[in-house]
Amino acid sequence: MEIKIREAHIDDLKILKSFEQEVIAYERPFASNLKESLITYYDLTNLIKSKSADVLVATIGGKIIGSGHLVIKNSKPYKKIAQYAYLGFMFVLPEFRGKGINRKIIDALILKAKERNLTEIQLDVYAENESALKAYSKFGFKPDLLKMRLNIDE
Repeated sequence: MEIKIREAHIDDLKILKSFEQEVIAYERPFASNLKESLITYYDLTNLIKSKSADVLVATIGGKIIGSGHLVIKNSKPYKKIAQYAYLGFMFVLPEFRGKGINRKIIDALILKAKERNLTEIQLDVYAENESALKAYSKFGFKPDLLKMRLNIDE
């Protein structure tokens, strides 16, 4: 079982769009403000084509089993760094979880950030998503700013 990490291609869109829906379904319990209808988080076509993003997939025997992306974002003008790498779209098919695949994807994305001379990497995690918090902490990610919200209709 050799896990390979490669750049995503436009031909991968069907499976990647299904991964996106899996991510959204997983996150719905953490985000009561998501619309109930079919939604999308990412413009996958543009991300794959973009010079300022890297979309990676993990494969076993040619089958796509996981994904992740890096997007170059501009920092606020008061920050020390001008740009940073933003990671997202982290997904591994359930039957392949616990095999270090997410680690390989993140390691490859970190390498991409280094190749782009980016020194800071950020990502978003729902505060109640303990498994994701634990996983990202293993890489050395630390909590930064906690965004809070109040829905006065609930």
